[in-house]
Amino acid sequence: MSALVGRVVRGTLMLLFAVFFVLPLVALLDFSTKRPGVDGRTGEPWRGLLEHPTMSSAIMTSLLLALFTVVLMVVLLVPTMIWVRLRVPGATRLVEFLCLLPLTIPALVIVVGIKNVYAWITYLMGDSALTLTFAYVVLVLPYAYRSIDASLSSLDATTLSEAARSLGAGWTTVVVRVIVPNIWPGVLSAAFISVALVLGEYTFASLLNYNTLPVAIVQLGQRDAPMSMAAALASILFASTLLLMLSLLDRGRRTSER
Repeated sequence: MSALVGRVVRGTLMLLFAVFFVLPLVALLDFSTKRPGVDGRTGEPWRGLLEHPTMSSAIMTSLLLALFTVVLMVVLLVPTMIWVRLRVPGATRLVEFLCLLPLTIPALVIVVGIKNVYAWITYLMGDSALTLTFAYVVLVLPYAYRSIDASLSSLDATTLSEAARSLGAGWTTVVVRVIVPNIWPGVLSAAFISVALVLGEYTFASLLNYNTLPVAIVQLGQRDAPMSMAAALASILFASTLLLMLSLLDRGRRTSER
C-alpha cells in the first residue's frame, strides 16, 4: 500500500513539474504561430528565422561562440585541474577561488572592468563578435569547475596516474588516455552548461555592442514579436536537445563499460 502511495505521489509531482515547465513553451509556440487579428496559424515567423539576415547571422554567431567557448574552456580548465590535483594539491584552494570568483562579481561589473582590455583585443584581432569567447570562458568558469571537480573528486587520480607512469606512460598520455576518459561525464556536463549559458547570455554582448542571439531576440521583439518568440523557443529547444544528447551519451558509455 505504501509503495502504491509513493508511486502516486511521484507521478503527481512529475506531472506538476511537467506542466510547470511545458506550459510556458506551449504559450511561446502558440504566440509565435498565431496570425494577428485573424484566425488560423502560420509558420512564417519560424521560416523567417533563417531568412531574416540579422537573425540568421546572430544564430550562427551564437553557435560559433558556444563551440569556441567549450573548446577553450576544456583546453584551459581540464589539464590545469588534473595537473593541480596530481602535482600541486596544495594549490587546489587557490585554483578553486580563482575559478569561482566570477560567480561573486556581477556581469555588469566584469564588463566594465574588461572594456579597456577589449579595446586591445579589438585592435589585435579585429572587431568580431567571436572575441566574446574570452569573456564567456571567464563567465562559465565557476559552473564548469564545479562539474569537473565533482568527477575528479570521485576518482583516485593519483593512483591511476602512478600506475600509468610505472608502465611508461608520459604525462600527456596520463591526462588524455587515463584521467580524461574517467571524468568524461563531468566534462560533458561542463560543456552543456557552457553552451546553455552562452546561448542565453545578454549583458556582455549588449554592452560590448555585439550582435548575438539574445541581443537579436530583444531587438527583433520591438519590431516582430512572433519571430522573436520563435527564436526564444528554438534556443530553449536546442539547449534541451543538448541535455538529452548528454544523457544518451552518458548512458551509452555506462552500458559499454558494463
